[in-house]
Amino acid sequence: MGVVLRNLQKVVPLRRARLRRDVDTLRHILGIQKFDLGIICVDNRRIQQINNLYRKKNAPTDVLSFPFYEDLRPGKLPCPLHRDELNLGDIFLGVEFVMNQCQKESLDLHGALTAVTAHGICHLLGYRHETEEEWAEMLQRERYILSEYNRLTGRHLEPLMKAFSPET
Repeated sequence: MGVVLRNLQKVVPLRRARLRRDVDTLRHILGIQKFDLGIICVDNRRIQQINNLYRKKNAPTDVLSFPFYEDLRPGKLPCPLHRDELNLGDIFLGVEFVMNQCQKESLDLHGALTAVTAHGICHLLGYRHETEEEWAEMLQRERYILSEYNRLTGRHLEPLMKAFSPET
């Protein structure tokens, strides 16, 4: 199956083909091409509902990840026993939230969506940022992923995580 990319929002014009190519590049970098992955693009209202339901945070956000393997150690790939376990999980991209951030910080929307997707994939692969140590480990992994992405594509993306905050 590969990547299922759904655009369930109408607020931000989105070039799904470009995002799909970027996701395929990220999957190649991480060696996770054999795993299925869902990416769902939503508006502020929908991501706020999901954030409130699952994290008890009644605010929109840039990305929410729902891993298939909840106890995966960072840096370890799952070892599925059956074909139907070749799934990493789902990522909800708050496209409207990301667009608003891009406007405030003069960033390219598609580049930011790629960086946020890399962040979401890290969560699917067991990375967290609930402590400063976890944050540093995840930031290091994101920097590696995006540096490889930049090398392969000629782009200049950086992680969007700025500083450790236990609230994010």
